[in-house]
Amino acid sequence: MRRVLITGASSGIGQQLAQDYADEGWEVTACGRDAAKLDAVAAHSPLIIPLRFDITDLDETRQALQDVTADLVILCAGTCEYLDNGVVEAEKVARVISTNFMGPVNCLDALLPGLAAGSRVALVGSTASLLPFPRAEAYGASKAALAYFARSLSVDLIARNIHVSLIQPGFVDTPLTSRNDFPMPMMVTVNQASAHIRKKLAHGASEIAFPPLFARLLKVASLLPVSIQKWLSRKMVR
Repeated sequence: MRRVLITGASSGIGQQLAQDYADEGWEVTACGRDAAKLDAVAAHSPLIIPLRFDITDLDETRQALQDVTADLVILCAGTCEYLDNGVVEAEKVARVISTNFMGPVNCLDALLPGLAAGSRVALVGSTASLLPFPRAEAYGASKAALAYFARSLSVDLIARNIHVSLIQPGFVDTPLTSRNDFPMPMMVTVNQASAHIRKKLAHGASEIAFPPLFARLLKVASLLPVSIQKWLSRKMVR
């Protein structure tokens, strides 16, 4: 039986992926911090095994994952806190970096030694890291760091025949994005996000950005002069 481990499985994209992979016959290790929410996700299928731990705690992560094996690892847990009025709050930035960047790093520290040749690791970044959006200093920086980390790690893991995929969603209708107070163009549902991710991972894609048109537009915009990038980003979030 194929095994997949998913962090952030208690809500949003992670929850939908956990349920969809179980429906496809995978054994799913569904990871998160909220035991009640994980139990609710696990009620969807006997193939879903809830595993509660805090990915920002390295010792706790190592202990929780020490005996876990998987053919596919999807590191999906994430958070977002915006900086308002150009005020840099170090504690807020640290929380976002801890969850969005160090969290996946902690998981890989625990999991990589036990991954077999031919397995795949997918790290969920964001298309937001492509442009300098207002108030997104912490979130964008955490996802930009994760993107570089994923690409660099993919080079180092070639020798072990372990594959790395970078997933960069646009706006997805989740509890996290429901807190946003600005327009979110080309938003997709969690069902659409899950279907796209699963299809691309099954085909061995190293980079998965969606929705395709939105991702292409941002990638083209990221090649423009920085002054134009700033103008575009301000226009997009008005």
